[in-house]
Amino acid sequence: MGYLSTNPATGKVTQRFDLWDNDQLENALACATVAGRAWSATHFDERARLMKALAAQLRADKERLARCITFEMGKLIGEARTEIEKCAAVCEYYAEHGAGFLADELIASDASRSFVAYQPLGAVLAVMPWNFPFWQVMRFAAPALMAGNVGLLKHASNVPQCALAIEQLFDDAGFPANVFQTLLIPVSQVADVIADERVHAVTLTGSTPAGQKVASCAGQNIKKSVLELGGSDPFIVLDDADIDWAVENAVKSRYLNAGQSCIAAKRFIVTPGIGDQFVAKFKAAVEQLTPGDPMSEQSTLAPMARVDLRDALHQQVIDSISAGASAVVGCAPIAGAGAFYEASILDHVTPACRAYAEELFGPVAIIIRAKDEDDAINIANASEFGLGGSVWTQNSGHGAQLARRIEAGAVFVNGMVKSDPRLPFGGIKQSGYGRELAQHGIREFVNAKTIWIR
Repeated sequence: MGYLSTNPATGKVTQRFDLWDNDQLENALACATVAGRAWSATHFDERARLMKALAAQLRADKERLARCITFEMGKLIGEARTEIEKCAAVCEYYAEHGAGFLADELIASDASRSFVAYQPLGAVLAVMPWNFPFWQVMRFAAPALMAGNVGLLKHASNVPQCALAIEQLFDDAGFPANVFQTLLIPVSQVADVIADERVHAVTLTGSTPAGQKVASCAGQNIKKSVLELGGSDPFIVLDDADIDWAVENAVKSRYLNAGQSCIAAKRFIVTPGIGDQFVAKFKAAVEQLTPGDPMSEQSTLAPMARVDLRDALHQQVIDSISAGASAVVGCAPIAGAGAFYEASILDHVTPACRAYAEELFGPVAIIIRAKDEDDAINIANASEFGLGGSVWTQNSGHGAQLARRIEAGAVFVNGMVKSDPRLPFGGIKQSGYGRELAQHGIREFVNAKTIWIR
């Protein structure tokens, strides 16, 4: 069938791309091997120069690239521009810090001199999702390539134009040929690529079931893997929270990218003294969101990426209401063309509801009423996911104490969860393992080699 580029705002297919045949894939893997030998020997200064050139290229092409994102997966144009800026920032970050992060690490031992050298593994396959089609790729590619690896991208099938644009960016920035390649292959071929001896590691951002398959294949072939999977992040609002500030960030965190983010706040857990007030103000703010053409600067709620995803979300909502949840606002698809869904809130969500335990990947917030602070923490941790979470309280010291009790890869106090090149990013439990970004991210795909000298 190939890759289809469909505008989520209209439902119209704008372009089709044929899948590669076996010869094309074989050529890409062979070229990656040749490119990798030369690239791994390239000095850090040259890698940094090219990373800075890539950042400049991203900014120079920002409007065109942002439009590509919006037309292909539906993101609001302003959010798409921000995504491209963030990509440029991560390139600059690793251009500045990459060499230092991977400098030889001297260690005292019984040797005359002993140290750890951080050396690239080789070709890294990245299996990436559609929701942040440039950022998810660049947050892998910038550290991996700065470390001396080469990148192979298997992108989501609904964003082929973004995938090819990313490959072209590396070419336009002056990177050597085949240091970064996009593979137009079906999901069914991913296992074969992971198993290929010319591929040395794999990273996936996506669903937990996809992560299970990739991890299994990587394990069978003794390959390093990093997984960033689903999330159902708790947003805990305590009695002493600044309600207006919490509501402002609740709207941003839940409805950014039409709610299609692993680290979006999804479970709003409120304590008794503040619950009704928070829900009332949250409802009022959500009712101000305006769905519409994502290319319009006046629109504040984008369509979902695909109609099938919208329909699956709505079924979760219907089933949760049937099990006792109450619809505060929205909770229905928007009639007409495209994959639009109303900005929605479900209140009084209990363990009997699908929404309590499942990830809702779209513009639906759920309210869970906690008995007290300890109950709120217990609810937050009663999830198979462990990606991010946040605590809202005017006592930041106490918030920091509670953050330590939340089972997640990142917890923010009085701020929405976000990825930042300076901070390690990743999850625990069914949200995956390994870390991206910061020093931790660049050291994921290197060989920490001990060298002992007498």
